[in-house]
Amino acid sequence: MKKISLWMIVVVCQLATATQAQKIKKAPENWQNLDLKTNKVYGVSTNESYEKLLKGKQGKTIVVAVIDGGTDIHHEDLMGNLWVNEKEIPNNGIDDDKNGYIDDINGWNFIGGKNGTNVDHDTYEYTRLYGKFKKKYEKIDSVTAAQDPKEYKLWLSVKEKYETEHASSLAVLERFQSISRGIENIFKRLKTREPKLEDVVALPATSKDDLNGKSALVRSLSGGGNTQALVDQIESIKEHYGKEVDFYLNVNYNPRTIVGDTYEAANQRNYGNNDVKGPDAGHGSHVAGIIAALRNNGIGIEGVANNVKIMVIRVVPDGDERDKDVANGILYAALNGASIINMSFGKNYGYNKKAVDDAVKIAMSKDVLMIHAAGNNAECNDSVPHFPLREYENDSNFAKAWIEVGASTWKEKKFLAADFSNYGMKTVDVFAPGLDINSTVPDSNEYKEYSGTSMAAPVTAGVAAVIRSYYPELSAEQVKEAIEKSVVVVKGKVLLPGSEKKKVKFKNLCKTGGIVNLYKALEYAATMKPVAPPTPKK
Repeated sequence: MKKISLWMIVVVCQLATATQAQKIKKAPENWQNLDLKTNKVYGVSTNESYEKLLKGKQGKTIVVAVIDGGTDIHHEDLMGNLWVNEKEIPNNGIDDDKNGYIDDINGWNFIGGKNGTNVDHDTYEYTRLYGKFKKKYEKIDSVTAAQDPKEYKLWLSVKEKYETEHASSLAVLERFQSISRGIENIFKRLKTREPKLEDVVALPATSKDDLNGKSALVRSLSGGGNTQALVDQIESIKEHYGKEVDFYLNVNYNPRTIVGDTYEAANQRNYGNNDVKGPDAGHGSHVAGIIAALRNNGIGIEGVANNVKIMVIRVVPDGDERDKDVANGILYAALNGASIINMSFGKNYGYNKKAVDDAVKIAMSKDVLMIHAAGNNAECNDSVPHFPLREYENDSNFAKAWIEVGASTWKEKKFLAADFSNYGMKTVDVFAPGLDINSTVPDSNEYKEYSGTSMAAPVTAGVAAVIRSYYPELSAEQVKEAIEKSVVVVKGKVLLPGSEKKKVKFKNLCKTGGIVNLYKALEYAATMKPVAPPTPKK
């Protein structure tokens, strides 16, 4: 889910000032598909690839599973590229193909109930772990702690994280509720919602709320700000932190009653429903469009891949996804024909990593390429885990057909690594376009720009789909090799994500030190000899 960063809180009372009217350079249209040499941006050279390398060639259709928060299957730019389970008869209430899921025409929703209801909000994983361990460890002695030192260490970590975040969110919510009440009080006293600066300054504050509201208005109006824009921003922050307190950080909130599963039964499979859109399909629709929006149809945007079908799998709520659902999503994709799985989600704590590992192992045995977003906290994943992980728990092995993706920008080289992107010389493989990416969003055939490693991952998934389409004899590991060996290597230094001054070599941000490029990857793929894929597991 998207969090409001601390700097937004600090400057909220200065929003809507005259500086906002200044023109800001915008990203080139569909920039992720552009070419560095031709267009002067670090796109992945999609258009060049189709025009020069793939012209006149026929590719194989590739199924890409988008494991996300739901996708609008009726969007004008996606409808033609959706996976259809041809073994299933629509809406007959029967599991025709005997795969365990009734009427799974375009995929499956693992966070829905049998009666058609859906999970919208959920808690953070560390909230769930805090609730799980609190009774056991809150009044612990050293003897009991020593019985499972690993678990006790995890408890101490989630305890500190949860209690700090809960106190902080509650304080921020109360602060902005006070500001909001104060502003509305001032509007009422001055009998206008567009007061003049001098009138606000002259108005005596009669309460703490008035004092907070007055301070906010004075800051905004002093900078030539728009009062309504300030109110809107404050309402947005109140809404976010209201959700933090009511849902994400509420140990008593349990949406699994909607799902109706036995949550602790990690091996339980056949739950959920076939509503693959769910209550909020913005993120998932955007991801799907980046990969597969119809090319050359004269509307909207152009996805990276031209011979692709999107399998929609919903496991991500507004909050942290659950490992059981992630594992089942991966299994569904791998067992129903997906060649590539895109995972634009993640969290810093795991609940049942073994369940996810077991599913990943099945996917690896099915020759599936898995692509995962590195995260948006400007953290080094070498030292801070970002689940799911390719490394297996209690095992020296790892998922070999897995690509971890950071986000790059369309801006000059200094700002090439997106300031929000996670990174890691050991754990992040490549970077790909992830800033100001325009793509499909739900309900009215709309398009919006989103930013995040959530956008960089599907760009990479689209590249992988093109390679698998035109070089179907290559294994998932070979496709990964083609992508990683062909990156556009970034020479020199860039700003470290999260820093305003510190510069680092790009090779210190990811294993390959470069940006994904379809043109170069296709050239590399053309030189590869096929190898036998792994022996499939049932």
